[in-house]
Amino acid sequence: MKKSEVAMLILIASISVVIAFFIANAMPFLKVDSETAKVPTVESIPAGIPESSLPDSMVFNDKAINPTVKTVIGK
Repeated sequence: MKKSEVAMLILIASISVVIAFFIANAMPFLKVDSETAKVPTVESIPAGIPESSLPDSMVFNDKAINPTVKTVIGK
């Protein structure tokens, strides 16, 4: 390619970028709100666990079989 062709491509590309920038700024749905968002907050959870929310000791006990442990039967 000749130097003049490369220069023409760079000129056309830069003009296209400038035109696209101004078109994008003119579109209202692409603009960011200047207002701050108000997000509801949650009350803190107390540190202690109430007795009513503890799991049943018949189902969840410390001597139960753990299904996530690999079991080998035989050799």
